[in-house]
Amino acid sequence: MSRIVVIGNTGSGKTTVASRAAEALGVPHIELDSLHWEPDWVEASRDVFRQKVTDAIQIDSLVSDGNYSKVRDILWKRADTIIWLDYPFHVSFLRLLRRTIRRIIYREELWNDNRESLRMAFSTDSILLWSIKTHSRRKREYPEIMKDPEYSHIKFHRHRNPEETEAWLNSLNVTNVTSS
Repeated sequence: MSRIVVIGNTGSGKTTVASRAAEALGVPHIELDSLHWEPDWVEASRDVFRQKVTDAIQIDSLVSDGNYSKVRDILWKRADTIIWLDYPFHVSFLRLLRRTIRRIIYREELWNDNRESLRMAFSTDSILLWSIKTHSRRKREYPEIMKDPEYSHIKFHRHRNPEETEAWLNSLNVTNVTSS
């Protein structure tokens, strides 16, 4: 495993898992959200985003996270491992809700000086609504995408609960310690 992509529903913990895996393996972590969101919550244009991702993944080993279909071909073509955090809706949604509330209360900076707000949380562009809209679709689409012969070089790991993910992360720490 030298090129890992972590995918999953909004709020499942993709960034946290990717960051921990990258740290355990001693490789860079690439957060796609940080490449996608410009200041003031403006989305980078498709071409700009694709170029940023292309540039970021030119390194030999990495762990990235994100579900952006507009860069899947770039990212997955070079990936050797995909970790799918396929948790039940209530697990991801409750995590997302807690995270959103924390970010609003503490005014946490995300990427490019962007911060979540109470107004955003209850708008038509709400990340909470996005999670509701995309959860079932991802559960349907990912198994089909993973069958595509274009991605036959990838080893897929489908984690259905946080305990499976934690066990996998712990195995990385053991592997990394014993190989040093």
